Amino acid sequence: MKHMENTEMKRGLKNRHLQMIALGGAIGTGLFYGSASTIALAGPAVMLSYLIGGIVIFLIMRMLGEMAVDEPVSGSFSHYATKYWGRFPGFLSGWNYWFNYVLVSMAELTAVGIYMNFWFPDLPQWISSLVCLVAITALNLVNVKAYGEAEFWMALIKIAAIVSMILLGLGLIFTNGQPFPENFSNIWENGGFLPNGLWGLALSIAVVMFSFGGIELIGITAGEAEDPDRTIPRAINQVIWRILIFYVGTMVVLMALWPWNKVGMEASPFVQIFNNVGIPAAAHILNFVVLTAAISVYNSAIYSNSRMLYGLAGTGEAPAFFRKLSPHGVPVRGILVSSGITLIVVALNYFLQGHVFMYLMMIATCAAVISWVVICVTHLKFRAYCRMHNKETKFKSILYPWTNYLSLLFLAGVIFFMAQIPDMQLAVLFLPIWLLVLWLGYCQYRKHRM
Repeated sequence: MKHMENTEMKRGLKNRHLQMIALGGAIGTGLFYGSASTIALAGPAVMLSYLIGGIVIFLIMRMLGEMAVDEPVSGSFSHYATKYWGRFPGFLSGWNYWFNYVLVSMAELTAVGIYMNFWFPDLPQWISSLVCLVAITALNLVNVKAYGEAEFWMALIKIAAIVSMILLGLGLIFTNGQPFPENFSNIWENGGFLPNGLWGLALSIAVVMFSFGGIELIGITAGEAEDPDRTIPRAINQVIWRILIFYVGTMVVLMALWPWNKVGMEASPFVQIFNNVGIPAAAHILNFVVLTAAISVYNSAIYSNSRMLYGLAGTGEAPAFFRKLSPHGVPVRGILVSSGITLIVVALNYFLQGHVFMYLMMIATCAAVISWVVICVTHLKFRAYCRMHNKETKFKSILYPWTNYLSLLFLAGVIFFMAQIPDMQLAVLFLPIWLLVLWLGYCQYRKHRM
């Protein structure tokens, strides 16, 4: 008798795993190190940048959530794009998301090497990157629960660090001898709340959006979530509170503690908080946190890449080779191929140290915008399909269809403002080239299917 191949995912992610995966996806190097550049662009209004970007991302997450609860599958929005919009959008979104996370994992691996150099200056970066790659790949090969458990604890470290920073900061603000509201005066002094005007605010929003890349991972976990009807809505609804506390809350504290034009000049804004509190181990604590953040994002990248390849194989848009699962329900081949490709770029980083990291981040932001556009449009098509078939959904998005159009307009604005920032222009130029590559790939795929 022929042995049946295992092609069904196992539902091993519990509610606490999902909560932390959603949280972990929203807290990475973008917040820990990227905040200094956004503060320089917007001044104290940076808190508004995170709030505006966060609200739009929450609306997009609600659109994805409505589809994910209705149809919890691995591969998520690529599957929905194929089903409700068409073959090319599904092909484009799946491969674009995979490409995005390959870029992110390359950049995070590079970051791991940089952070390890803080403690071991003579250790070659490629060794740290390679050790991290092998360890996290091995962890993901075990089963989905191992991934969920590791992500739970790493996200917990990041959250504990941010909550501690906010509490320490508030302690400093309220014990500095100045009464309220003078103790918050840094927010409106030094050129006002909007020192660089609305233009500076708009430019900073384009940079801030990188911090939110990866938050849509919650939709990818739908195929392996226990009780998706209950856990996915809960995880998505809490996204807005996380954004308000972790991003906006952190920025309010930072902007109140120091004049915005001095934040991040000597060190990361977070290092300054620790130093001013008088903790000599400040830099070491922060380095441990950012290292954990980088490893956590890489862990999520390996997870989502393998699931996206599995989903694409299910619709025939990737080789059937990626459809086979291990006895524990893990897409081993997708994990190994994604890791292998990342390994090539660790080697590239070895030869081209310095510039690679920044370029990877910028291109990843453009790829994330493509993913969000696909979610908005696919959701419009999904609701039209539901209306035609008199079908009621369990977890409705907010103010459909107006929020879809508003989000699409906002995302077009993000690309426009990215084109105004010299460091980001290369990534914007890359965008049409990348879309053309995807179209040519799709044409090849169709030719082989016929």
